[in-house]
Amino acid sequence: MTSPHAGAARSYLLNERTAEGYRRAMTSATERVADRIRRADRPFSGVDPERLAPEIAAVDLERPLHDHAAALDELERVYLRDAVYFHHPRYLAHLNCPVVIPALLGEAVLSAVNSSLDTWDQSAGGTLIERRLIEWTAGRIGFGPAADGVFTSGGTQSNLHALLLAREEAQAIAGAAPSRLRVITSAAGHFSVRKAANLLGLGPDAVVAVETDDERRMRPDALARELGRCRRAGLVVMAVVATAGTTDFGSIDPLPEIADLCAQAGAWLHVDAAYGCGLLVSRRRRHLLDGVERADSVTVDFHKSFFQPVSSSALLVRDGAVLRHAAHHADYLNPRRMAERGIPNQVDKSLQTTRRFDALKLWLTLRVMGPDAVGELFDEVVDRAAASYALAAADPRFEVVTRSPLSTLVFRYLPPDHLPPDHLRHGDPGRALADDANLYAREALAASGEAVVAGTTVDGRHYLKFTLLNPETTLDDVAHVLDLLAGHAQRYVDDLAPLAGHAEAPHVHA
Repeated sequence: MTSPHAGAARSYLLNERTAEGYRRAMTSATERVADRIRRADRPFSGVDPERLAPEIAAVDLERPLHDHAAALDELERVYLRDAVYFHHPRYLAHLNCPVVIPALLGEAVLSAVNSSLDTWDQSAGGTLIERRLIEWTAGRIGFGPAADGVFTSGGTQSNLHALLLAREEAQAIAGAAPSRLRVITSAAGHFSVRKAANLLGLGPDAVVAVETDDERRMRPDALARELGRCRRAGLVVMAVVATAGTTDFGSIDPLPEIADLCAQAGAWLHVDAAYGCGLLVSRRRRHLLDGVERADSVTVDFHKSFFQPVSSSALLVRDGAVLRHAAHHADYLNPRRMAERGIPNQVDKSLQTTRRFDALKLWLTLRVMGPDAVGELFDEVVDRAAASYALAAADPRFEVVTRSPLSTLVFRYLPPDHLPPDHLRHGDPGRALADDANLYAREALAASGEAVVAGTTVDGRHYLKFTLLNPETTLDDVAHVLDLLAGHAQRYVDDLAPLAGHAEAPHVHA
């Protein structure tokens, strides 16, 4: 017997009868978001979890509102009001980019049609569009016609996928037990390399981090020593992971030299270009990626430097045949007879089964804007970062670590009026004071909502970090945020440090 509520429930399904309601609901939602973005005068409200959590906990999920407008009103209060808005020019924290409108068109289309990019009979043209974009990206990298790849959820999944392929290749060639396998990366490499090694069942010592130079790039001489040490110890280097755009410093490892060493050692070379992939469409800086074409696999995150909404990423491989290591044939989904007939099923290459048509966002971006326009936007933020480095390096209030070839700036406030510079850098009391002042400044700035910046540690000391990915961010914005940070840090030194005893920066309440 049909439930009396079945008809009402069916009214929420998107189909030919509800298409007009869908149009009205989407228009209402888009207008609200557009209005919120238009009115945002700061990137963040400054709300803390203690204040926001009770509002969300009070929502009774057992009592629906039965009205799109009422639900959007509620969403305004529990999400939109306090969301962190990456489009704002004073959002300078993480690798989150403002997004381009053509990609948002793609997002609207792909979520409504809801294709799943695992098999042809669920996606048809979507499968071919993704394959065409993989081919295009591989061409930009410099791979040959044997290249292939697949879209992923992000750089962490891409790195996991690459190391899975490298492990299988190493075991097929050398027959090495997992305990004898090693992955070499740099001390500035991404944490997902260690996470991937754990997920792949390798030992706790499987990932070896080698030293970096003054520009935070992997040192080829250190890599050569480690490759030699592993060989003498009877260990198999299943992969070397180079980075084209480290998270903190934007540093790009010397890819040609690393490729030479990998070729000599017979080691798989994976390049994590999740951040630096924007250089693929730069007309002025593409040379910074020279050598990437010699990699066995490459991670790219379009949702970092191609101005795409999350998620939009891919793993590319120089030899598409290695993707067979991720394939599994299920009778209900992709039986072998489909592969034998040449039916293009992307699940044969992917770690995922059900998968969004995220490639559509990049497709519409390229078809509307073109790659040169995307490259110009990325070049703008790199230019701005260079100017920001010069600004901060010339400011006696700050110490800057290194100049990034991409768009990060790692620095810290130094309170010179209270301790000599040598104590601030090396002495324990000065170090604690500088660390606490910078921790406090970042937290106080976030609580104010006027800007959002990131933090990191360098050689055990606390630093602040700008990541510039918004072409709308001006040098005046950067200068303003530096002044705000210096003001908060100096307030800590003058008023709060004596109370805190330099032990820990006090928590800031908005």
